Amino acid sequence: MLWSELNSQMIYYHLNHLKELEAESIFVIREAFAQFEHPVILFSGGKDSIVLTHLARKAFYPARVPFPLMHIDTGHNFPETLEFRDQMARELDAKLIVRSVQDSIEQGRAVEEKGPNASRNALQTVTLLDAIEELKIDAALGGARRDEEKARAKERFFSHRDEFGQWDPKNQRPELWYLFNGRKHTGEHFRVFPLSNWTEMDVWQYIASEKLNIPSIYYSHDRECVQRDKVILAASEHLTLRNGEEKKKMRVRYRTVGDMTCTGAVLSPAENIEDIILEVAASRVTERGTRADDKRSETAMEDRKKQGYF
Repeated sequence: MLWSELNSQMIYYHLNHLKELEAESIFVIREAFAQFEHPVILFSGGKDSIVLTHLARKAFYPARVPFPLMHIDTGHNFPETLEFRDQMARELDAKLIVRSVQDSIEQGRAVEEKGPNASRNALQTVTLLDAIEELKIDAALGGARRDEEKARAKERFFSHRDEFGQWDPKNQRPELWYLFNGRKHTGEHFRVFPLSNWTEMDVWQYIASEKLNIPSIYYSHDRECVQRDKVILAASEHLTLRNGEEKKKMRVRYRTVGDMTCTGAVLSPAENIEDIILEVAASRVTERGTRADDKRSETAMEDRKKQGYF
């Protein structure tokens, strides 16, 4: 077989694979809309929530996305993602709901961590659960994927949460033949994950094929950083330096975004989507391998999720 023929077959398989994932996700999004009364999209301005929102747009086109976007703002988010969040909400003409961790702290609902390892990442759980109760949200659609982390791999498409917002991985409902059971008691809700079967590579290839805009933080740029426990953290006013730590200007980009105090960067020259795809293909570290919050314990993510985390 000629190389050109083999290459054409690979491109066809790649595009067909993305179309299958797209169709599956759109089906899940439409099922959520059909079964729940007050769904929202959890939108941070990160790549996964951008892809999820784009899919929702396709699912209901030419009508508008029929549910609002909601962001839980830690107060320590990257400015680039906040700007992108607001811009995309305007472009979609979508309602944007923002709830602040700072408000939860001031109301005594959450307690600020202290010290050099302090982060507001886990505090988002309190703010999120309060928002779900306040707004009577019965389904929160998120961009989490099973390949990200072992706890996320246990999730169903429709992931049940009890009246306390807690997740029990041993008490999830079967989803044979793509039949989703969204029945719930008063006070319970669901997290819905339409991108469950996507990988990081799938997300980037889809962004490339759909020509989606993403925040500049995903591309290589110069930033003052601190190297801490094999994680490169942004040197911001929210990060308390340890003894002996120094700020250094580095050429970095981010594979995942979240709270600045725990989201690690990677050294990278990738300045476009094609470079990012090649970099991801060669990487032997998962994207959440750069997250300091996941390194607090072996079960850090699962513990947070059981309490109501994203």
